[in-house]
Amino acid sequence: MEQGGKEDQKTMFNKYAFACAIVASMVSIISGYDTGVMSGAMIFIKDDIGISDTQQEVLAGILNLCALVGSLAAGRTSDYIGRRYTIFLASVLFMVGAILMGYGPNYAILMVGRCVGGVGVGFALMIAPVYSAEISSASSRGLLTSLPELCIGIGILLGYVSNYFLGKLALKLGWRLMLGIAAFPSLALALGILTMPESPRWLVMQGQLGNAKKVLLQVSNSTQEAELRFREIKVAVGFDENCDDEIANVKHPQGSRNGEGVWKELLVRPTPQVRWMLIAAVGIHFFEHATGIEAVMLYSPRIFKKAGVTSKDKLLLATVGVGLTKITFLIIASFLLDKVGRRRLLQISTGGMICGLSLLGFSLTMVDHSNEKLLWALSLSIVATYAYVAFFNIGLGPVTWVYSSEIFPMKLRAQGASIGVAVNRTMNAAVSMSFISIYKAITIGGSFFMFAGISVLAWVFFYIFLPETKGVALEEMELLFSKKIQW
Repeated sequence: MEQGGKEDQKTMFNKYAFACAIVASMVSIISGYDTGVMSGAMIFIKDDIGISDTQQEVLAGILNLCALVGSLAAGRTSDYIGRRYTIFLASVLFMVGAILMGYGPNYAILMVGRCVGGVGVGFALMIAPVYSAEISSASSRGLLTSLPELCIGIGILLGYVSNYFLGKLALKLGWRLMLGIAAFPSLALALGILTMPESPRWLVMQGQLGNAKKVLLQVSNSTQEAELRFREIKVAVGFDENCDDEIANVKHPQGSRNGEGVWKELLVRPTPQVRWMLIAAVGIHFFEHATGIEAVMLYSPRIFKKAGVTSKDKLLLATVGVGLTKITFLIIASFLLDKVGRRRLLQISTGGMICGLSLLGFSLTMVDHSNEKLLWALSLSIVATYAYVAFFNIGLGPVTWVYSSEIFPMKLRAQGASIGVAVNRTMNAAVSMSFISIYKAITIGGSFFMFAGISVLAWVFFYIFLPETKGVALEEMELLFSKKIQW
């Protein structure tokens, strides 16, 4: 059964729930594509319309500031219109943003398109993991909730591949196609999303118990499992476990149909358990980007150029290698999350990142202080970059989204997750908009030594504040966070 993760191993995986999570996660492919494609497109945009380094930083980072706004709005929106229609809204925003950027006659229009797409990113990053967590059982939640991060990796890789092939076209056409082509999958996804069922947990919060039970029968492997999950969700929301659909629509508990009063419970008067959950969610999102992943993913062409890779074709191929590494280790992580556990993967991941960043800082420093081309330093910097990306994506990358989407109580989940995403986007913007300035001030090697130091702090934070959630039912998280236990 779901409690304590003791379900029969043969019946722990539901294909319909898996299909729903895949469709919901498709929105993250477009989100990842927006990030990946811009790293190469900026090379051509700079040549075509002549933007400065500062304008490049702003163009790269503004997406994340707008995603901050989108993520804060997404929590309340998803409580009000539902998880499914929030994903639909994200798809529409991506489509509009892609059309504007593909048109892109000047820097101002590019910025407007990037901002609209950024709001869509904020919606997508918050809602896809929450939806996946709410339709899955405890035993498969790690796999299903990690799918959005895997899809972001696929999107980033597609962006890199798009850079490589479309970069061979005429200058004025190539980068516009890179940015505008995302409008087509966005439209297809917006239509496809409407065929998905709504989150059963959101339906229960709305008092639609009959509809919730129908969805649970689809995403569970047996009637017994569906009944158990249904009772646990009703009790968690505040209904009597024997309450029927007709009574629920008349007398809804807690006055929380659309998320009213949630901000007070999260920020003004949180219980000790909720405060701990909030610290954990904010901390893991902060460290995901404070440890430098955006610097590597967005500015990898500059890193490889600094290391000695000079031609545009080779630079773009090197970034494709980064994207392939990311996806490979995300796939491995998705199968380890429910076996090894979130906490242990985080510790292994962060330890490896510390080593990779230290080696990258050392090799790039040697390149900086040498008057001749150092082949060993070039090779070491590329290997260190790939190692860092690999360790990040086997732990910290996917665990961040899994963990923050599963730990909050049902009533607080959407808006609690949105706070985490807001912190995530703030740090993403801070790193992407300041990295060029930082490495000019303290050298590119020094900037990666800085990220290595922050990774040490991250490892300590994860060890102290994050309990293991593997196999714990969503309705039992408050109990887990109320215990002073050794993990």
